[in-house]
Amino acid sequence: MKVTLPYISLSCLFFLLLSACQKEDEQPTGKPVLDNTPYVLEYGLLPAPNLPTDNLLTVQGVALGRMLFYETMLSKDGTQSCASCHRQSDGFSDTARFSIGVEGMPGKRQAMPVFNMAWHSNEFFWDGRAHLLRDQALRPIQDPLEMNETLDHVVAKLNNSSRYRDQFVRAFGSDEITPDKMALALEQFMLSIVSFQSKYDRYLAGEAMLTESELRGKLLFETEYNPFFPEFSGADCAHCHGGNNFENDQYMNNGLDSDAELTDLGREMVTQNANDRAKFKVPSLRNIALTAPYMHDGRFSTLEEVIDHYNAGIQLSATVNPTVANTQQTGLFLTNQDKQDLINFLKTLTDDVFLNNEAYQSPF
Repeated sequence: MKVTLPYISLSCLFFLLLSACQKEDEQPTGKPVLDNTPYVLEYGLLPAPNLPTDNLLTVQGVALGRMLFYETMLSKDGTQSCASCHRQSDGFSDTARFSIGVEGMPGKRQAMPVFNMAWHSNEFFWDGRAHLLRDQALRPIQDPLEMNETLDHVVAKLNNSSRYRDQFVRAFGSDEITPDKMALALEQFMLSIVSFQSKYDRYLAGEAMLTESELRGKLLFETEYNPFFPEFSGADCAHCHGGNNFENDQYMNNGLDSDAELTDLGREMVTQNANDRAKFKVPSLRNIALTAPYMHDGRFSTLEEVIDHYNAGIQLSATVNPTVANTQQTGLFLTNQDKQDLINFLKTLTDDVFLNNEAYQSPF
């Protein structure tokens, strides 16, 4: 049987093929221009963040910051980027106790996770030495123990890339590359990294159920320590890790060392105030199951070790937080089942959507 095809002129066929090729291979044409399209930040049930008014998030600014976050040209030998020590798969933290820099030397403290930075209002780094996120952004580049590069060299390297010059135009309206613009772009990208879709968040939204063990762990997490009625005493975690972001924007001494054993002065090194000795920034517990090792010096490898510290390992010192110090004599009365339930609850704070969000992955 003969099939008759519809008649199509050669000119029409050529036009259709040309259109298809243009759609498939379409590339931006012309010179780049400033694009101030706002970046829409999603944060679910978290409270509205207090974003910087002098560095409003834009689509192109966040895109530039993302490029820089994954850019190895920021390091002296071109082998490391911000993402080398803040990997998305590990909750934007480092599984090494101390990150190893380009010169093969370890850092002095454990790499803090980078997410929900928009909800941190008490400065940055473990000791708070960076007032704003933009101030924090450039320090690892210049640190001899980390990327060990000069900002002048970084600018020179980026200036050799038309891709970067064009992106600076889109983000800031000029192809002039400066450290200040780099810092603002990195701040925008890091502010855009938000974790708010864990199992616990779905539970709060009525979209998921917690197991009996997870619910009991939640109760232990929220219940205060009670030395007079041990059967009603809890793990008292919410005192320091409260609210939807599971932190309190404070610097605290959580009883890791006695005065004689202190080797890191923490916040005191910034404030020069002896009352801040051995105090460190309280981190968020979101994605905590992924961000081992724990504490400013990474001394604990597991959540079990962390809980054992609070349950029976508190060391007294001059600046230890009173809430923590109060438990030193008796511990938290946690049984093995209590500990397991508490860990099961903490695991509900893992956000798989955040861990696999393409918007946070390398653009290269």
